[in-house]
Amino acid sequence: MFRSIYTTLGNCFKIPELKSRILFTILLLAVCRLTAFIVIPGINGHALAKFFNENSQNGGLLVMYNTFAGGATGNCAVSSLGIMPYISATIIIQLLTAVWPRLSKLAREEGGRTKIVQYGRYLTVILCLGQGWYFAHNWLTPETAFKGFQGSLVMTENHYLYYFVTITVMTAGTMLLMWIGEQITDRGIGNGVSLVITIGILARLPNAAQGAMDMFSSHGGTEASHNFWTTAPVLLVLLVLVVGGVIAITQAQRKIPVQYASRMIGQKMYQGGTNYMPLRVNYSGVMPIIFAQSILMFPQPLFQNLATWTVKVPFLHQFFIDAATLFLYGKPTYLLIYSLMILFFSYFWVATQFNEIQIADDLKKNGGYIPGVRPGQGTSEYLHKAMSRITLAGALFLTIIATIPIILSRQMGIDQNVASFFGGTSILIAVGVLLDTMRQVESHLMMRHYDGFLKKGRLRGRF
Repeated sequence: MFRSIYTTLGNCFKIPELKSRILFTILLLAVCRLTAFIVIPGINGHALAKFFNENSQNGGLLVMYNTFAGGATGNCAVSSLGIMPYISATIIIQLLTAVWPRLSKLAREEGGRTKIVQYGRYLTVILCLGQGWYFAHNWLTPETAFKGFQGSLVMTENHYLYYFVTITVMTAGTMLLMWIGEQITDRGIGNGVSLVITIGILARLPNAAQGAMDMFSSHGGTEASHNFWTTAPVLLVLLVLVVGGVIAITQAQRKIPVQYASRMIGQKMYQGGTNYMPLRVNYSGVMPIIFAQSILMFPQPLFQNLATWTVKVPFLHQFFIDAATLFLYGKPTYLLIYSLMILFFSYFWVATQFNEIQIADDLKKNGGYIPGVRPGQGTSEYLHKAMSRITLAGALFLTIIATIPIILSRQMGIDQNVASFFGGTSILIAVGVLLDTMRQVESHLMMRHYDGFLKKGRLRGRF
């Protein structure tokens, strides 16, 4: 197996175009990693990095965001915001395109997609300014933003200059990452934006390995040995199952047979044939998890603030304290709400992005039909029913994968850096992006009659 992989890698560098694309991608990804270590002027990034390393086991939102940013947030680096504002802006524009007729019409016009992409960039700047202010404010008052933090992060007394420089630099950092992602997509290999996120996630692997070593050696003596021999095999088996499940569900699809009738175009007769319409089991990808996490960011700090403001009203004060406790990261109520939101957003994404009516109309116009199903309304209902069934399987899978890291970190005491690689958005994004990149590399190899990475293990859809 290793010899086959080595041979395939060698074949990649025998094709000049593919070689230049791979080297170009590696170079730009190295620039991305460099931005995660250049500290914003006027901030003591080393103090926050040390705090993050010592308190990573506490988990929470900022540790998760730091993972997606490749450690840049913990370093107070120029790319502290990562590329997530651009991802959020793209998702918002995509959802608006599905529900707002004006944007939907613009998307179908010539050059409309270019304008929509430009709107996404404008929205990215707005989101960067808002999130940049939020981070700058937290860094200015770290003792309230990070529980247990001692010391100061801001090394300048001019706070107006501090806010201006910090917000401007972080916005520029995100826009640089966005530009790098677009350049990789156009001139490199793979989806650039997804690779930028993936390289940030994979960059946390050394921290996860260090966290695992600390976890197994923290007790010392025979107790540490007992902890290792009982926990390590379980984690290893779980990792294999999670990665295998993510690969299987990411590639799984239901193939709907489509028959095309013979038709006359001009003076030429085109023969009909049988084709397949692939319906992905995990159609929504990682979006439901991102939506659920984004919404659950706000209730707990909101209720905490309300509890602080209502100290003089005892019954309201206690009510908001209890409500904040219910939404604590890792609590059973948090897990329940989190799971239900993933199920809901899985169907929501399919409802907004999968247009079975348009697909049925396109099939009818092109002389295609599903055997045994009436064209038009009947085809639309059939596709809706089929998509609803497979979406349930994909949604349940996402729910299980998303809750594994929370259970490991909160219920079993596993370090958050370690637990994040056993499920959730990290493993879903990394596996999905790497599979997509390998497919693109394979397509270049197959065109030159070389064997690819995925010649074995292709999953066949069933209907």
